Amino acid sequence: MRILVTADLHFNHSRSRELARDLIARMNDAGGDVLLVVGDTAVADGNDLEECLSLFRFAGPKLLVAGNHELWTKGSDSYKLLMEELPRRAEKIGWHWLAKQPFRFKDVAIVGTVGWYDYSFAQSELGIPRRFYERKISPGVAERESEYADLLGDQSDIPAAAREFFARWNDGVHVKLGRSDEAFLEELLATLDGQLKSVSDARSVIAAVHCLPFAQLLPPPHSAQWDFAKAYLGSGKIGDILLKYPNVKRVYCGHSHFPARARVGNIDAINIGSGYRHKFFRLDDA
Repeated sequence: MRILVTADLHFNHSRSRELARDLIARMNDAGGDVLLVVGDTAVADGNDLEECLSLFRFAGPKLLVAGNHELWTKGSDSYKLLMEELPRRAEKIGWHWLAKQPFRFKDVAIVGTVGWYDYSFAQSELGIPRRFYERKISPGVAERESEYADLLGDQSDIPAAAREFFARWNDGVHVKLGRSDEAFLEELLATLDGQLKSVSDARSVIAAVHCLPFAQLLPPPHSAQWDFAKAYLGSGKIGDILLKYPNVKRVYCGHSHFPARARVGNIDAINIGSGYRHKFFRLDDA
């Protein structure tokens, strides 16, 4: 089986749309047996998601998982969007929603999930207390915006350097889960574990996980703002679930906009590396 893979098309974004069109056109000429798109295709509001996915001219099975941007909405319920609306919309235009059902091709199985984060990839050298990660803003932002005043009641644990940079993670504005990030992740991991059990008879399993499952795939140190964002790039708990199953041979992810590859146990972990200003795809043998 040859698998054609991409991620992070961000089709709704003005900087990204034409690059995504160009990439899809090249993918349409690339061949392959199975097409896999690993999240952040487009936000769910509007019809950008359907418009983007409909550009693919692929005769074989087309597989899709959500990214965090598919959960961005002006509505009130990202959780319902992920669990009910997005699968229905994807299936209506001929895409297989991996988080709902694994896919099998002969003796190869493919499972999928958005993944999510629990701040376990937070960079300890920043010294930022957990409560700021939970609200998805840096201490510098909290000091400037009154709505975060409750985070500053006790300032003894806030390093001076953390007050001097300003960063926020926009899931805090656009994603409404109705539960903590950790609780959401645990629910997704339980579903992923169930999927992996259901394909334990497959010779080889490929996992499509939008968020990073291993710290080895994190981008290198850059700036305080970018290092703050690492808390939201994924969780080692995802990798722990994958490593439980010896037949999991490969995982594809995205989300960080940084290409990376690492061998972790029996797993070949690959970050596609697409971002707003650059797009990549892979055509691999499974």
